[in-house]
Amino acid sequence: MSQQRPGLSTLCIHAGSGGDVHGSPQLPIYNSTTFRFAATADLLDVIEGRKAGSLYTRYGLNPTIQALEEKLAALEGAAAASVFASGMAAASALFLTHGRQGIVCIGDAYGGTLELLTSQLPALGIDTRFLLGHELGRLDDLLAMGPRLVFLETPTNPTLEILDIAAIAAAAHRHRALLAIDNTFATPVNQNPLMLGADIVMHSATKYLGGHSDLVAGALMGSRELLAPVAVWRKNLGQTPAPETAALLSRSLCTLVVRVERQNATAQKLAEAMARHPSVARVYYPGLPEFPGHALAQRQMQGFGGMLTIETHGGGEAARRVADRLELFSLAPSLGGVESLITQPCTTSHHDLTPEERARRNISDAMLRLSVGLEDAEDLIADLNWALRL
Repeated sequence: MSQQRPGLSTLCIHAGSGGDVHGSPQLPIYNSTTFRFAATADLLDVIEGRKAGSLYTRYGLNPTIQALEEKLAALEGAAAASVFASGMAAASALFLTHGRQGIVCIGDAYGGTLELLTSQLPALGIDTRFLLGHELGRLDDLLAMGPRLVFLETPTNPTLEILDIAAIAAAAHRHRALLAIDNTFATPVNQNPLMLGADIVMHSATKYLGGHSDLVAGALMGSRELLAPVAVWRKNLGQTPAPETAALLSRSLCTLVVRVERQNATAQKLAEAMARHPSVARVYYPGLPEFPGHALAQRQMQGFGGMLTIETHGGGEAARRVADRLELFSLAPSLGGVESLITQPCTTSHHDLTPEERARRNISDAMLRLSVGLEDAEDLIADLNWALRL
């Protein structure tokens, strides 16, 4: 094969899948909790890192898990990856490893992440400063106070705000801080933060990477030096996924590109249709030319994603009636699956924020967040049109 880097679809299928001694094209499931050695010297070589090998599944040293990590690293162009039992497990290990000197969180984020940063981590002495997207002028001043980790999502949840990864990475690095990006909404198909200057990428693999609403997992990708200390937290907090989950996620990744590209295209059609609907006050979608972050999204993304948010006329009660009337869109939390889902952020992902904090972040009760699946676009538009006839 030529020396050129394989394309993303090729990596989704072939990365991490060539090590089976029996020649299986699919990743075998190694359910073993432990692995035996011919001699103590061989065991020590693995424990002390001189040789790669399998040892104990809770450590992540299991061939099914290790093959998945090789695949995940390849998708983000990283040297290494660590897979976790959930996205929140990945986030907590990230913050406990690299955030102990302080964290700056920029923009909107998943409600569970905000709860972790505001409620749990302060009890451990880990302080987080929060900046909204329009407050980036204060970033240098905050970093001068000593925080060593900047964390953000882009596009954000649920307003789809686009933040400039390269510019924020440059600011973080001026102050010897790391930049970690939650790339769950974008996926490696649409955005590659490491190539834009970020140091670590995080995913809730429960979402697009898994893609079928049938597994829970998380991942971090980055350099070996940055992920090595994360592995200690994962090991001792018991955050490693089961081999069965790792194999299922590896299987799902084989179709990541075709799924996401279809979801991109369908979401664009829905956003354009909703922008014309008289019952919709506003559409949040980076693919719309009138969206505030459209030009930046064109520069740093390869696709605009399968998530969009609409704001209905009539406030929160009107939004709730729309959600309750839909038939093809399931009223359910989470996102990124083959089926289309809808949530009202004030009742799900951001329910635990105070009304005042939601208002400060421009998350209104009238918002409905749509996760666009693989159904026909025309059917989804018809479903929305029916539900919006209030």
